[in-house]
Amino acid sequence: MRLITRLSLPVLAVMALTVPAATRPSAEAQRFWPEWRGPLGTGEAPQATPPREWSTTKNVAWKVQVPGIGKSSPIVWGDLVIVTTAVPKDATAAPELEWTVLAYGRADGAVKWRRVVRTGRPHEGHHQDGTFASGSALTDGTRVYVFLGSRGLYALDMKGAVVWQKDLGTMRTRNGFGEGSSATVYGDTLVLTWDHEDADFVAAFDAATGKERWRQSRDEPTTWATPHVVVHEGKPQVVVNGTNRLVSYDLATGAPVWQTAGTTLNVIPSPVSGNGMVYAMAGFRGNSLKAIKLAEAKGELTGRPAVAFTYDRDTPYVPSPLLYQGGLYFLKSNSGILTQLDAGSGAVRFMQRLDATPNVYASPVAAAGLVYIVGREGTTVVIEAGPAFKLVATNVLDEPIDTSPALVGSEIYIRGTKHLYRISS
Repeated sequence: MRLITRLSLPVLAVMALTVPAATRPSAEAQRFWPEWRGPLGTGEAPQATPPREWSTTKNVAWKVQVPGIGKSSPIVWGDLVIVTTAVPKDATAAPELEWTVLAYGRADGAVKWRRVVRTGRPHEGHHQDGTFASGSALTDGTRVYVFLGSRGLYALDMKGAVVWQKDLGTMRTRNGFGEGSSATVYGDTLVLTWDHEDADFVAAFDAATGKERWRQSRDEPTTWATPHVVVHEGKPQVVVNGTNRLVSYDLATGAPVWQTAGTTLNVIPSPVSGNGMVYAMAGFRGNSLKAIKLAEAKGELTGRPAVAFTYDRDTPYVPSPLLYQGGLYFLKSNSGILTQLDAGSGAVRFMQRLDATPNVYASPVAAAGLVYIVGREGTTVVIEAGPAFKLVATNVLDEPIDTSPALVGSEIYIRGTKHLYRISS
């Protein structure tokens, strides 16, 4: 069966498909994990050397209980590990919730600060596997930003004081599945999408003041994908995945740079980019992967050469892809079936069933030549990066995990359903 539609296969002889230096974040940002997909927005930690083995009794430096319920992924900057959570005020069936930002110390897991940014009762529910605090925080090292959808957009200083906040309205999500998209920040600009069952938009804000810079209308059913910023020819673009349209917006003005047909229904995976290419995919009620060549992408894209290749099998529903060392890694739906494509040509390198992680919501991450895939049952499979599948380790913690890990220095931070862990040798 021919799985790849080769709309254009320039001999991109994919040297190591690394992000060009001009588009990389600062050296300081690369030391940390400032957003849920890491410093490059691809799942890679370019300066980390994390452990490859751990268990409940091995290489767990600390384990702390996180109050409330949330499935946001941890972020790390300096000596802080930051998560969001929704804490019930009482034990009733429909309690008021305190939407809370928590900062833990990297050294010992002690709470450095705790800030309640919103209190109230949710206007609708969420998916059975979701929570009321699924959007992850992000930081530029000056401020911490938290996008809580109907509960507002917030900027805090690094000590937890609220600098500014905005109320953007009330979302009405498809099937009442709830909210969970995160924002992204690039330079002095914060960007978020507001795709739900009413009027949709993508908007940019001044990161220091919260002043809205631009807003573009969209026509989408509910999506949960986080926007992804890519720099091409010195100009940043914001790529937003969607069911109806895959669109890239000029970061400075909001004007569409290019657009093409969307992916699938219930879009959750966020795009990734590297070496002049953008990859967007989704996998609910269909399978869709589109590889866009930025040098050719302008206006309406209908095929080659701008759409370098497509792929129509085994794409993810919840987990976002990983782009690492010339390989594009992704999981089939929410299962432990891992595919790696050559990121330049779209050729299949391998497809492998991971028996130890049969169910996966977390997005794969990578550092120091290793790829980490965390399963919902609490097991993490570690494989060697490369064109062939090679298992390195299988590591088990004793609680479910749906969030994506943060890789920083020689440490891994993992949030389970109840606890936050620091894994380090």
